[in-house]
Amino acid sequence: MGTTQGTYTAKLTDGPLQGKTVTTEFLDSGDPQARIEIPAEAGKRYLYSRGAGLEFEGSTTPLRPTAVEYRYVEAVFG
Repeated sequence: MGTTQGTYTAKLTDGPLQGKTVTTEFLDSGDPQARIEIPAEAGKRYLYSRGAGLEFEGSTTPLRPTAVEYRYVEAVFG
């Protein structure tokens, strides 16, 4: 297992969860995740892909976003 690099807010900008936010972890490299899967009812998961929007707050070193935009890709069943 890698080390935890902290968390950030994923802002869901469209799709069935539009307007919602979730907290997720940075990759071991310190980068935001390229894709996130959000569990739903009955084994369904929503797949979201990182968009271009980044928000920064404060001055952390190294500089990491506090919020990242994610766009809806698809619903995965099973």
